[in-house]
Amino acid sequence: MPKTDLPIKGADWRPGASTEVLRLRAELLARIRDWFRSQDVLEVDTPVLSHYAATEPAIEPFQTGFCGPGSPHGQRLYLHTSPEYFMKRLLAAGSGPVYQVSHVFRNGELGRRHNPEFSMLEWYRPGMDYLTLMDEVDTMLATILDGLVDYRSAQRLGYRQWWLEHTGLDPWTDEVSAFRDFAERELGPAPAGMQHAGLEPWLDLLVSHWLEPRLPSGAVFIHDYPPGQAALARLRTDGELQVAERFELYIDGMEVANGFQELTDAGEQSERLEQDNRTRAAAGDSSLPVDPLFLNALVAGMPDTAGVALGLERLIMYAGALDDIDSAMPFSFSRA
Repeated sequence: MPKTDLPIKGADWRPGASTEVLRLRAELLARIRDWFRSQDVLEVDTPVLSHYAATEPAIEPFQTGFCGPGSPHGQRLYLHTSPEYFMKRLLAAGSGPVYQVSHVFRNGELGRRHNPEFSMLEWYRPGMDYLTLMDEVDTMLATILDGLVDYRSAQRLGYRQWWLEHTGLDPWTDEVSAFRDFAERELGPAPAGMQHAGLEPWLDLLVSHWLEPRLPSGAVFIHDYPPGQAALARLRTDGELQVAERFELYIDGMEVANGFQELTDAGEQSERLEQDNRTRAAAGDSSLPVDPLFLNALVAGMPDTAGVALGLERLIMYAGALDDIDSAMPFSFSRA
């Protein structure tokens, strides 16, 4: 039999997280579960594989296949990018408030704060509004981080105010050209393919490269987004403007959580998912199969709900004063 020279050069078998960080991770998970148990929120465990995919243009799922009985030619499957659709089906079935900690998968995401596979804490609160859910996120973090880090209650800043203060631009009323001109003046030439982009890519670019670096230290909720940034959030009308009832939590400039007043209208949700696929097609990306089971759950009646997803590794990075997601998980992409 052929022999392999050991050790294999360049193959680092060691975990990225230290034993101390692994203990911190375990402690945070235990505290999270204790906190939700004290709030009478049910822990659930939903599938990682699905026949359908989330269609959001900015997120790309991993694809795989099933070749077992009844599928002689195979069935395409997707690793979920969030347990959201399954959890909302549970809500529609009468589960009451639910949470889970799950592994999620997003293709193409890799960097200091990104890994293709990561852990997400997600929970849903029927009968609660998104403003109250911000309070709950704040309370939960203060509780589970007690004694680990000096977490202070989050400030709140409206998305429109955020833009006006730091750019003078209004995402609701200004032309796309104003955002393009600002980006090229402050950040340099536009990335390839951006010259003819619509508003949303410019908002995303300036948020990540201009606004986020100017956030104050500590925790900050950014809330009430433009309709084009709604994702699965409900819209409301403020005067002549439509506002998405959505928030994001940043800690020391790093996005940690994303929450919504959840859209429950099946017709509007269906149109948004189809629009996602049209946007994907316009960008040269393949369309993805819309989940009819999720839409049928909305037709059956999902209660008015606020929900939020929180990146566990990013929370560990904050609690452990870590600079890289690789050091917040046992084995990141480069070590798998």
